[in-house]
Amino acid sequence: MVAVADRAPVLELPDTHGTPVRVGGVRTRPQLVVFLPFAFSRVCGGELRDLVAEPLVGADVVAVTCDPVFALRAWGEQEGVSVPLLSDFWPHGRAARAFGVLDDASGAPQRATFLLDDDGVVAWSVRSPAGVARSVADYRTAVAALTG
Repeated sequence: MVAVADRAPVLELPDTHGTPVRVGGVRTRPQLVVFLPFAFSRVCGGELRDLVAEPLVGADVVAVTCDPVFALRAWGEQEGVSVPLLSDFWPHGRAARAFGVLDDASGAPQRATFLLDDDGVVAWSVRSPAGVARSVADYRTAVAALTG
């Protein structure tokens, strides 16, 4: 897994309309990269709803799954999301593998989050066991610590 102080991989992934979105690299603001195992699942849906209900200030948020673009578009519309949903469908799991969080047995990313600073370096990360949601409050604390 990519660790704190490592430079994060720089990738482009399509959003729900097929538009490429860059993950990693030098940016004007920090970026929170949230890997979600499966669209339409109970825990992932709850995490996504929490991100929408409690928007983060000071960082750009992207959510990444290995689901195809069209499934993510339907899921995003169903959930009314305001954060970009990015598809890591093809080449399958390329981003999750680059971050070291692809579960080869399920073909889905592990439940992991990476906060990247302006230079694309991992400033903070968290991984939760399967079925255990991450806390938006923890994201807020990490972003606040980074942005001061």
